[in-house]
Amino acid sequence: MAKIKTKDKTVLRSLGLGGYFGGGAEGMVDVKDGRIVRIRPMQYGWKYDKKEVRQWKMERNGKTIEPSWKSLPGPFSLAYKKRVYSPNRIKYPLKRVDWDPNGERNPQNRGKSKYVRISWDEASDIIAKEIKRIHKQYGVYAILMQGDGHGECKTINTPHGHPGVLLDHMGGFTLQVRNPDSWEGWYWGAKHVWGQGAQGIMYPAANIVKDTTEHADMVLFWGCDPETTPWGFTGQFASRLCYFWAECGIKQVYICPDLNYGAAVHADKWIPVLPNTDAALQLAIIYVWITEDLYNKEYVATHAVGMDKVEDYVMGREDGVPKTPAWASEKCGVPEWTIKALAREFAEKTTSIAHYFGGGFIRGPFSHEPARLECILLGMQGLGGPGVHQHQLTYFGMPRAEGLGGTFFWNPEIEERLSLPVMSSVTAWQQQVIPKTLIQKAIELREPIVFHGTGAQNALVKDQFNRYDFPIEQEKGGSEIHMIWTDTPCRITCWNFGHETELAMRNPKIETIVAQHPWLENDCIYADIILPANTFMEVDDIITNIRQGTMQPNIMIAEKAIEPIGESKSDAEVVLEIGKKLGYEKQLTDNMTIAQLQKKIWEYMGGEKLVSWEQLKEKQYWVYNTAKDWEDDTPGFRNFYLDPEKNPLGTPTGKLEFYSESLAKAFPDDKERPPIPKWIEKSHNHDERLTSPRARLYPLLMMSNHGRWRVHAQCDDITWTREAPTCKILGPDGYKYEPIWLHTSEAEKRGIRNGDIIKIFNERGIVLGGAYITERVRPGVCYMDHGARHDPIKTGEIERGGAINTITPGAITSENCVGQIGGGYLVQVERVSGQEMDKWRKDYPEAFERKYDPAAGLCMDAWIAGGDK
Repeated sequence: MAKIKTKDKTVLRSLGLGGYFGGGAEGMVDVKDGRIVRIRPMQYGWKYDKKEVRQWKMERNGKTIEPSWKSLPGPFSLAYKKRVYSPNRIKYPLKRVDWDPNGERNPQNRGKSKYVRISWDEASDIIAKEIKRIHKQYGVYAILMQGDGHGECKTINTPHGHPGVLLDHMGGFTLQVRNPDSWEGWYWGAKHVWGQGAQGIMYPAANIVKDTTEHADMVLFWGCDPETTPWGFTGQFASRLCYFWAECGIKQVYICPDLNYGAAVHADKWIPVLPNTDAALQLAIIYVWITEDLYNKEYVATHAVGMDKVEDYVMGREDGVPKTPAWASEKCGVPEWTIKALAREFAEKTTSIAHYFGGGFIRGPFSHEPARLECILLGMQGLGGPGVHQHQLTYFGMPRAEGLGGTFFWNPEIEERLSLPVMSSVTAWQQQVIPKTLIQKAIELREPIVFHGTGAQNALVKDQFNRYDFPIEQEKGGSEIHMIWTDTPCRITCWNFGHETELAMRNPKIETIVAQHPWLENDCIYADIILPANTFMEVDDIITNIRQGTMQPNIMIAEKAIEPIGESKSDAEVVLEIGKKLGYEKQLTDNMTIAQLQKKIWEYMGGEKLVSWEQLKEKQYWVYNTAKDWEDDTPGFRNFYLDPEKNPLGTPTGKLEFYSESLAKAFPDDKERPPIPKWIEKSHNHDERLTSPRARLYPLLMMSNHGRWRVHAQCDDITWTREAPTCKILGPDGYKYEPIWLHTSEAEKRGIRNGDIIKIFNERGIVLGGAYITERVRPGVCYMDHGARHDPIKTGEIERGGAINTITPGAITSENCVGQIGGGYLVQVERVSGQEMDKWRKDYPEAFERKYDPAAGLCMDAWIAGGDK
């Protein structure tokens, strides 16, 4: 049969891994003979002259920064063709060998059994029948839809949530609510101080990059790595900004347990602090400011409430314990003189604080406390004044583009109008909801679950005072979970206590698990039916690259680069196959083609005010002009700073609430999140301090941040990046292990050498890794990137792939905050002996017999009965 000649072409693609409407890290994909041969940065001048686009410019001390004329995607974005052609791609529908919908289902074998190939017709028929049966037997809320999390940049073929569109048409489902997993402390804490911000971070944030550039003397990068996390969302512009700030004389101080990649190249000073102890350091800074009269008393008197209560606590009048630098030093491991020097320089210099999403600082037990204290620190130095801001680096605060009404992810003026049927899953709210952090408990369900606040990322602060019950009342259709449909199969590797999740997914109450995903990884191996989804290289779409870190906000028509791998379909088409069997084809498509949807989205955005659809189609992209009046945009909280009475915040008093009357009234007995932020040594939920008796068994504090070489579990199979020495450690057994950073002194105590196979463990289980011995992490700490691919040796106990979230605490952030714990907990590290490994090989031979490619990791056919045929 003659090979069909395909047209060689170059197509555009957003290479960020944030998903939903916003794109980022734009790139160009070169295709030859139907295969991707190269991915390269987006050349904004591909079809435009630089003179056609109005750009912004910022200056300080004779130095200038402006947008580059090409994008700055991260390395794994440029290497993404290896992900597209990964040996771990799911090529066709699969069914677990010992799962029979008409007979024995063997839930106890999930995560152990292999799979056999089936047809799309058989797979869709089975799933349609299961949905009908579950609905009839238990009701619509018996199906849990897991449709959230990060994914590839798509709009029409949104990466998550399509099953919810179908199930919503059929009467509803139980909605798994995505918690603000990289914003926990801001969400549950900062919102109660400044009352606003979708995730609790400082908002509005217009023009704060310009204002900081022009006025700040120092930026504190607190638990922040601008050379890592931005890669997966907006690329490397944050790095460029940090280099510019250094050139123009803005001092950069990094406060974090590890000398991370940003600190290694940008820091004027590194202050190594123990994980999850930042609150002690912050309280001591306040102590110095109070005792040495180093804060803006006039501002606090007119812009804040509750300073008297904060002062009583810090000075020890409330509990008899002054929060001195000496007191804090014992808690956080920072020398007393360093704390004093930091406090004085913070007050002397005009200072902003920078973050980029997560990190141990904001995802540990009681993470709302350091978040609230940061708001207080900024408030005590005149928050909103020239150069005094909280930054989420380039994600917010960049110059406004013409035609875009805001600096948020997407244009808030058109957000509500983005309601096409294929996109409605984003807002498909349900009566019965459960936060992602409580999924294990919802599955096991020994007693009804009561929680306050859904954790929904964009919920208003008032939602945190609402009570929710799971399940809801039977008369309203409430039901336990009996089926799971997921297009987000990374719960085990990216959220709290994954080992507990593994065991919960084996519960016989869960009769059916369906997973759709491009790769056979993580939660997929617990599914009964697996459906192959496309990557963004295999679909037509339209992407709005208006995340501010793109430098050049733009919109692109993303033409399909290649034909689908195997029998894979887009996430929308996957659901459509099942919808056809259930009679919902018209409702799912609204009889619109992809081309029609592309044009409709452009119209919804008001794009034709800027450029016609014909022009956009011809050039494939449109680069927005910087607004003519962007320099006049009020930076951050400036209006509040100038006149708090006329420009109140979203708090009940309209001011910064150092003391929250709302929390005091709603949760009077909450010892973990009291009305003012405090140092919480331990509680009935968490006992993860080095002062705990548990520390005798587990003497190290675990730190886990976003990965350098992936976004959560995404990109863990890219062969090129796996060659980096800090990406994987090649063990003597030929397996590439996830690195575990350990200080030289801690390694010497344990007889561990660089490259040894070692284990991190606590009472929740064991995670294997490769020893990376370095002085770039402080003593008393071990570090491991979160989100590696799941490779169980023993389900619920021993993890070989390095998925550190399998042993994080299962308890939520605190009593009334359903956030997750990602770091700052107790562990021990030991060398794995040959005898111990031999025992595991003997006891769990199937785990060591799976097909494994050192270059890419586990392969799809490791889970296929008889291999991939």
